[in-house]
Amino acid sequence: MGVIPLKRTTVYLTADDLRALKATAARKGVSEAELIREGVRLAIARNRAWHEPAGLPDLDSGDPTFAERSNKPRKG
Repeated sequence: MGVIPLKRTTVYLTADDLRALKATAARKGVSEAELIREGVRLAIARNRAWHEPAGLPDLDSGDPTFAERSNKPRKG
């Protein structure tokens, strides 16, 4: 996978949040920026509207009767 270009932005934090960010980043061994990006992704996922795509790949078994057959009770 190639490098994803990043855009610069500014985030304002309270002193307590900044201390917690620095401590967490150090404990996890990641940069503060990576921890912020992770938090942004989590916030976006948590607040996604139900009708927005979740970013999951479309799956196609190639069998148009698969869904119908997979919902039937199995014997045994």
